[in-house]
This record gives sequence, structure tokens and C-alpha cells, in this order.
Amino acid sequence: MHRRTSEHTPEGRSPAGTVSGRGTRRSSRRRLSLRTAVAAGLALAALGAATAAAATADGATPAPSSPSQAHRTQRVEYFTGTSGHPRHTTVPASKPLSPSAKAAITAGDGDVTPVVQNGPVGSKLDVVFVGDGYTASQQEDFHADVRAKWAKITAIEPYASYSGLFNVWAVDAVSNDSGVSGDPTKDVVRDTALDSAFFCDGTERLLCVDTGKVESYASKAPAADLVVVLSNSTKYGGAGYNDISSQVGYDGIATASSDNDRSDQIAVHETGHSLGKLADEYAYGESGTYTGPEPGQANLSTLSADQMAAQQQKWYRWLGQESPDGGQVGAYEGGGYYEHGLNRPTDNSIMRTLGREFNLPGREAMIAGFYRFASVLSSPVATDRVQRRGDRIRVSVPPSAQVRWYVDGRERKAARGKLSVVPRTLGVPADGRRHTVTASATDRTDAVRDPALRTRMSTSLSWRITP
Repeated sequence: MHRRTSEHTPEGRSPAGTVSGRGTRRSSRRRLSLRTAVAAGLALAALGAATAAAATADGATPAPSSPSQAHRTQRVEYFTGTSGHPRHTTVPASKPLSPSAKAAITAGDGDVTPVVQNGPVGSKLDVVFVGDGYTASQQEDFHADVRAKWAKITAIEPYASYSGLFNVWAVDAVSNDSGVSGDPTKDVVRDTALDSAFFCDGTERLLCVDTGKVESYASKAPAADLVVVLSNSTKYGGAGYNDISSQVGYDGIATASSDNDRSDQIAVHETGHSLGKLADEYAYGESGTYTGPEPGQANLSTLSADQMAAQQQKWYRWLGQESPDGGQVGAYEGGGYYEHGLNRPTDNSIMRTLGREFNLPGREAMIAGFYRFASVLSSPVATDRVQRRGDRIRVSVPPSAQVRWYVDGRERKAARGKLSVVPRTLGVPADGRRHTVTASATDRTDAVRDPALRTRMSTSLSWRITP
């Protein structure tokens, strides 16, 4: 008997993983938003016209441009196919939740299950998956879907090399109906916790949610640096809410169908915006020529390759290098929704077309995003508690980092690279005095060339050792 109530497509279901027991509900940790400004000078009028034209061409209704109606719309990115360029449109914004609705979510479901635990909250980047269209009896299916989706995301670089920097949490949102609205056809309506729906504002593959409800559920996780909604469906689709800055601490929401084996690319592309602060590298067909100032995003520039090299600007350190998405890094015309006037680093990265890789400047920007939340060195052994000479101290670092150990400021070279030490064998003397053991690590990955970023890729932790 099939648990899905969605269209039957060739995509099939992602393989399910094993599920551990449920975790207990944890209090949320607030964190200041780390939004960065949209590239200065991108002409809003031209962008609005391009968005409206693209939405109309794809069957969506252009949003009203009147300032009095601006507060009632939400700009979203959507994906019409697995290998095409994304598009943007505006949809009606979610209505603010009433106090009673918030109270119902707070007092009701929302159990939190740890899916991946690599270290203490605060030293890791915490990813929160919230499920929609899963009934009470399907929550274990949701947990398995989270594991499967996260495995596919972390198969993509730079996630693959930095998977140890992440904690992953699954937040249960119990729906009355299984599946989501608009699946398989527009007339299908289902009662779900987050109101997931295809055919959002008339666009079939645009998968919208109630963003206020998402925030209420996401706040139940111990921390929420990145939020992904998995909607219970095999139908291809998703959305990116990239201009949302939540009080919980995350920037943006990505939605994806849980059991479409290619929807993970949607989530990865959206994290390019939320974590990497990267711009879209595609253009709309009739978007004209950009004439504004130099954009702020790392992957767009008004400069040619020769100008970048001469001025040592933007991605000049990567010029001429072979990029994982194909070809050499240079200055390729078109990006930021304009056909002319803006250049991108490579011909066709994942920020232009789904199914691709991040280019070299994009990878560097993503790593920078990881380190805005996570530390290169972390330990489950608390640094505010005194340790004994015989206690074991463990740490974790990415593969591209090496640990060095110090006793009272002097390195113990024999322990270099070890992830676990005992102070006694490290050389802490039994002389009746307190001593300090320090672990220090620096990430020396070849994927980063910016010296300013490298200064943020070193961490030290120290423990007091009792006599």
C-alpha cells in the first residue's frame, strides 16, 4: 500500500534511511540575522519588469506594482524544470498568524528529532527541516525523507567536504491529510500544517507555504540557521523565499518535494542565496542592459576579466582556473537577470542552471557562509569545566584542517593531527599545579583564496586541567 497521495511520475521515491528514536522538544536559540544587502544599484524598475514578463510567460499572474499593495506580496524564485533556468515572480504574502494560531502551534505538535549531530549548538551550522503533508502516522517517513534529502545535498561540493560542520534537525508538523495541494492537479486541495501547494499563483511547479507557520515550527529547534520545508510529494517543484529574514535567525526558506529525486538541487541553489549570498547568474530574455554600479555579490561584476586582474577585484584570484562546473573562470556576459552589462564567473554553474556545480568563486562564497555560523574546531568536552589528567578530550575539524595541541602554550608536536588526547599522555605533569591544554586548528583548504576569509578559518579551544 502506497503512503503517497500524489501524481505517479517516473521520478520515483528517494530511498528511505533508518530512523532513530524521537528527540525531546528543545528551546530555540535566537540569533541575529546575517542578511547582506542586495547588490547596490540593481535597477528595481527593470527587475520588476523582467520578473513580470517571466511570470507571464510561465503562466503566472504578474503582481501589482502599486506601493500600497507591496506589503501583500512576496517575491519568490521557482523552477519549471530540472535543467532550466529558474525564474522569479511575486505571490500573495502569508497573513500574520493570530496569537491563538501561534499558541496552538506552540502547545501542539512540533517534536524535534536530531538527525545529524556533529557538535554543540553554537559551534555548528544548524539546518532545520520542517515536514508538511505528513500525518501523525507518517512522521517516521518524514524523518527518513530528511535523511535521504540531506545525503543528496551533502554529496555536492562544498557540502561534501564540510558535512561535519552541520547539525540537522527534523521538526514534526502533523497534517490532517497526506500529500499537498495541487498534486497531481490544480483542483486537489489537502489540509496540511503549512499549507503547501503547487500551482501557487497559477504556476504549477511553484510550491508555496505559509511562511509564518514555518517560522513557528522552525523556532522549536535548538537553532535555525537554515530552513528547508519538505512537502510530502513525488511531484517536481519547490520555491525560494530569499528576502525573508526571520527573528529565529535564518535568512530565507527553501521548499522542495520530499520524494522527487531531483528536488534536492532546488534546495542547494537556494542555499547559494541564503548561505553564500550569491546572486542568480541567469538572465531573462528581454531584460536589457545593466547600467548601475558594481554589484555587491561575489559572483556578479561589471568588470571584464582584464579589468578584474588589473584592479585586483572580485574573483580575480580564480581567473583562468578550471572550474568544477566546466570550463575556465573568466567573465561571461549575462547574469543578475540582465543579458548585458553584468558578468558571471563561468558559463553555467548551479546559480544559473539546476543540475550543475558551484563554480570556484561560488564554492568560496559558500564556505564563507558555512563559517559565519560554524567553527573550524569544535568539541563535545565543555571548556568551562575543569578536566583531570586522565580525562579524554576530543575535537572535530574538517578534513582540510589540522589540529595542533599545546600544554601551557608549548606545542606537543607528537600529537599534531590527533582528534583525541589524554592530558596525562600529552605531557601535563603531575606537579600539583593547574595547567592548560589548548587545541588549535586552521582550515587550509585550496577552495579559499581570499586572505580576509582565511582569518576567520582558525579556532582555538582551551581546557583547565586539575592537579
